[in-house]
Amino acid sequence: MEAALEGPGWRCLWPLGCELGESPIWDSARQLLWFVDIEAPAVHRFDPVSGAHFSWTPPCRIGSVALRAGGGLIAGTEHGFAAIDPEADRFEVIVHPEADLASNRFNDGKVDAAGQFWAGTMDDHKFKRTGSLYRLGSTLESIPIDAGYRITNGPAFSPDGRTLYHNDTLDRVTYAFDIGPGGVTNKRVLVKWADGLGNPDGLTTDAEGFLWQAFWGGACVRRVSPIGTIVAEHPLPATNITSCAFGGANLERLFVTSARQTLDADGAEAQPLAGGLFEIYPGVHGLPGGVFVG
Repeated sequence: MEAALEGPGWRCLWPLGCELGESPIWDSARQLLWFVDIEAPAVHRFDPVSGAHFSWTPPCRIGSVALRAGGGLIAGTEHGFAAIDPEADRFEVIVHPEADLASNRFNDGKVDAAGQFWAGTMDDHKFKRTGSLYRLGSTLESIPIDAGYRITNGPAFSPDGRTLYHNDTLDRVTYAFDIGPGGVTNKRVLVKWADGLGNPDGLTTDAEGFLWQAFWGGACVRRVSPIGTIVAEHPLPATNITSCAFGGANLERLFVTSARQTLDADGAEAQPLAGGLFEIYPGVHGLPGGVFVG
């Protein structure tokens, strides 16, 4: 029997079965959603109105993408930061800050309101604490921000741009930082997630300053207050929920990516929509996504 594409509070928009779906971003000018499958590898484009979709196979794995002011996308890849254009079949490395770390690759990333791309790296084997967070600005210089992660995920920013949120997924920790004239300071633990909740993966913020946190192994996204309190939970029909982004005409829809990675045969049979693209209507609005200025 074909799996239901709708359930309580959710809808599966595209059951494409991503091995490791990630990095949803909303293109407000074209009213389209972009996201990646890191392990395929693939970059996907989806029209939530018509259901039309397009997929591109890049020359290497891409962990995250964001819109670029000059056209195309900026990406964090296993070969460093790159300028890509899936529709023109273009891939060009800009800078590789970790060329000396053969087992590292870029993972999640996001553009802030000032047009800077923040992206983190990780050990591909998930053992070493060699992951770092970088910021790429208009000069295309890669600036290290923080280090010592096993799996970086996020980041996200408060509506006023003064707070940075960032995850170490395997440590189950969400950090907060201050952003100001002195740079990025005052790193602190916002939440140490309890056993049984899953591991914090990608996240975003809404217009009220609350976090929307995807949970790998938690089968849900949760709304979290700026002081780290869970205020809402939205279950989804896949164990490994990877990231989320607001979109739609009024940024009223939350698009959610997922993964079938790590599922055994029984798990895959029980979760036929794992790796799909989902949406929920969370009852709040998101913030406009940043566009990279470099």
